[in-house]
Amino acid sequence: MPAKRIEVLPAPEEKTAAVRSMFDAIAPRYELVNRLMTFGLDASWRKRTVKAMGLPPGARVLDLACGTGDLSRTAADAGLISIGADLSFGMLDSSHGTGPLVQADASALPLRTGAVDGVVCGYALRNFSNLQACFDEMGRVLRPGGRLSLLEVASPKGKVMRMGFSLWFDRAVPLIGGLLSDRDAYRYLPASTVYLPSPEELRSMLLAAGFSGVNHHLLSGGLSQMITATRSVT
Repeated sequence: MPAKRIEVLPAPEEKTAAVRSMFDAIAPRYELVNRLMTFGLDASWRKRTVKAMGLPPGARVLDLACGTGDLSRTAADAGLISIGADLSFGMLDSSHGTGPLVQADASALPLRTGAVDGVVCGYALRNFSNLQACFDEMGRVLRPGGRLSLLEVASPKGKVMRMGFSLWFDRAVPLIGGLLSDRDAYRYLPASTVYLPSPEELRSMLLAAGFSGVNHHLLSGGLSQMITATRSVT
C-alpha cells in the first residue's frame, strides 16, 4: 500500500466520524466537483445503475449513501419511488432528491425488513466502516427477489489508459477539489480506493449477505464498475 495513500486515511476507529465530517464539508459543491471529475460521464453511469435493477414503475428503491440525490433523481426519472439515506446531515441538507430522506448509518438502517424492491448505492462502499454489516443490512431491507445495483470507482485494465487515469484521479482530482471545495477530502477520495475489495471479494461478501446472481460490469473501459445482485428468495 503506497505511503501517500496511508497518510490521508483515518484510523479505523475514527473512520465513521471522519467520513461524516468530510462529506458535511464538501456537500455544497459536491455535484459540481463530481461533474468535473468524471467529465459528466457519471450521469450515464447512474442511469445504467438504475436500469440494471429492471424494476417496474412504482417500485420502491433505497438510495443508500444518497449524497445530494443524483441516483434518487435518476430513479425518479425511471418512474421509481426513492428513499434517500445518508450518514451526513450536510449532504441531506444539500439534497435535491425527490423522496423522503433519513439520516442513518448504512450498517443500521431504520427500515423494516423487506421494505424496498431495490437498493442503489453510488461511490460509497469504500466509505463504510464495516462493509459486510452494510451488505447484511441491504439484504435485510430488500424483499426476497429484490434487486441490488452498486456503482463504484474502478481502474482501467489497459496500461496506457490506466496511467492516464491514475494521473487524473490521484493528482488532478485532489487539485481541483482543493481549489473548489475541501483539499483534504479530495485527497482522501482517491486514497480510499484501498478500502475497496476486489470483485471476487465483493461477490463472496454479497453471497454471505443472502444475495445470488452477483454480476460485475466495467463501465467506460473500467473508469467505473457496477455490481448487481438479487436478494435470494430463501
